[in-house]
Amino acid sequence: MGKLTTHVLDTSTGKPAKGMRIDFAVIDPDGPRLLASIATNADGRTDKPLLADEALRVAVYELTFHVAEYHRAQNIVLADPPFIDRVAVRFGVADVDAAYHVPLLCSPWSYSTYRGS
Repeated sequence: MGKLTTHVLDTSTGKPAKGMRIDFAVIDPDGPRLLASIATNADGRTDKPLLADEALRVAVYELTFHVAEYHRAQNIVLADPPFIDRVAVRFGVADVDAAYHVPLLCSPWSYSTYRGS
C-alpha cells in the first residue's frame, strides 16, 4: 500500500526546518477539512507518514506550511506583513499504492516544491 510523507528544508540556513507547523487537510466538496496539525521534527520531517496503507485514499489534499511563523521562531525579522506567510500546496492522490512525498524548500523570500519519492 502507498503512503504520503513530507519534509521541510530551510534554504536560508541549509538545514531542516525543525518545528514548522503544518496543517494537513482533505478537500471535500464543501471545502478543506482539517485532518491534522503537526510540527516537523529535528530532521524537518513528520514522525510518521501523514497517511499510509488503507488510510491513503484517492482525493485532493492540502498541506499548509506556516513559513513566517517558523522563521519568526528562528528570530528572523520579517516585514509586516511578511513576504511569505503560509504556503499551501494542494495536490491529488490518484494511486493509493504509490508513495507520495511532498517536500517544501523555503526561505523568508522564496519556496519550491515537487513530487518526491
